[in-house]
Amino acid sequence: MIRGGLYYTLELRWDGVPSLREGLRMLREQATVTPQGQWVRVVGGWTLNQFAERRLPTVDELNAAAPDTPVFVLHLYQAALLNRAAVAAVGYTKETPDPPGGMIVRDHAGNPTGTLLAQPNAWLLYSTLSGGPRLSREEAEVSTRHFMSELNRFAITSVIDAAGGFQNFPDDYGIIQQLAASGQMSVRISYNLYPQQAGHELDDLRRWTTMVKPGDGDEWLRFNGAGESLVFSGADFENFLQPRPDLPERMEGDMTEAVRLLVQNRWPFRLHATYDQSISRFLDVFEQVDNEMGGVLGESRGGVRWWFDHAETISTRNIERVGALGGGVAVQGRMAYQGGQFVQRYGAAAAAHTPPIRRLLEHGIPVGAGSDATRVASYNPFVALHWLITGRTVGGLKLYEEDNVFDRLGALRLYTQGSAWFSGEQDDKGTLRPGALADFAVLSEDYFTVDVSHIPRLESVLTVVGGRVVYGAAEFAGQAAPLPEVVPLWSPVARYGGYHATHSYPGLSPTSDAEPRAVSTSLTGHGDLDHCVVQ
Repeated sequence: MIRGGLYYTLELRWDGVPSLREGLRMLREQATVTPQGQWVRVVGGWTLNQFAERRLPTVDELNAAAPDTPVFVLHLYQAALLNRAAVAAVGYTKETPDPPGGMIVRDHAGNPTGTLLAQPNAWLLYSTLSGGPRLSREEAEVSTRHFMSELNRFAITSVIDAAGGFQNFPDDYGIIQQLAASGQMSVRISYNLYPQQAGHELDDLRRWTTMVKPGDGDEWLRFNGAGESLVFSGADFENFLQPRPDLPERMEGDMTEAVRLLVQNRWPFRLHATYDQSISRFLDVFEQVDNEMGGVLGESRGGVRWWFDHAETISTRNIERVGALGGGVAVQGRMAYQGGQFVQRYGAAAAAHTPPIRRLLEHGIPVGAGSDATRVASYNPFVALHWLITGRTVGGLKLYEEDNVFDRLGALRLYTQGSAWFSGEQDDKGTLRPGALADFAVLSEDYFTVDVSHIPRLESVLTVVGGRVVYGAAEFAGQAAPLPEVVPLWSPVARYGGYHATHSYPGLSPTSDAEPRAVSTSLTGHGDLDHCVVQ
């Protein structure tokens, strides 16, 4: 969320847009008002399978929509599409080498075509995006406030920020710290820290342990620990268009040093882990450190709270190992966006328990649900709740049967009560009861009785955080304090807002049985959100 706030008013959101035709219309209109030197960027929260056309835009379509304004379109952690002006702006030529794990697609003459591929490393996509213009400090402060209000619109009162690439501490945390100090927060944040330099991860972690300790802050902004990446050699990429990556042999040594340092300083930590093969190796490290240091892992065992993020293909044996070390698993709605690609590579049978959420709960593992926003999935929690309840992707593909879906109350518990464990705030958040924080939202329709196909369309009409109205709509419009005007004035948010207001994904009806579609051939060559609602 912290990174998302710094860029929110620069981004044209395709979250919830029902057709590529509509998305390209928005892009074309935005390009006409974007000043010279600025970009139009579409970053995260959407997938080609949500579109009626079931395809990505082509580079030619981007060139036609914006012949002179740089355009950057990110699709999951799989690919980025750049128009001609964007390729020139970032300076990619036939002499530009491919980075490790990435590909700059080229024409027969060796010139970049505008397609960038993660194979499977998304660093090329991230680093290209980071080369775009940034907001001024004053503009980024306004952007963050508007992003918090956008989350309030979807009944979100509290967020666990898992950090991410190109999010540097303390520099990129100054604005959120200022907003917290001046009482201008409308979302509570527990944040983690993520080393940013390959080969210097321990330098980052050692420096940070002298600057901040877990629990520092207050009920609005507090430090939560390390991760979701600890060392670059442990990067377990979730690009399901590509084969599972094998982690390098040095991973165990790198990870052991990092985990030792963290438990010595009593830092909770989280670790991005997609595949069971990687999880096995991570657990080997954790068990070794736990044995060497005398039972230092697992809050319930008197040690450090720790957990895996994602864990889509974790096996029953490794679930048992997680339980023995007192760990948890935070799951996100990534399969709602990438489930079709997973089925294409691994088959429907493998996808049926990916991730195996019910099995995790049956083994007594703490489980919390989140969004993985904003670079892959959307920040709208109701899309992920629909996925948990129906087992369907946003394109309508049925992934799960009854043994891996939830009723509405069970899904909601994962997002509220379940998620509170992961910030160590289960006594204060996640339930509405005496002594807990009185944060709540009143929804546009009754989550427990509305037709299941309408769950992704739910929004808040009244969100209250800390006894203060932070968002109001319908009969509650005007009850929240007004936000400053969106800046810059040409911002896509000023024109379109954030999440598409009239969203209606094809395939989100209970009778849909859409089949997985082939992804564009050009592609064949990753802040957990918790909230409370009241009915």
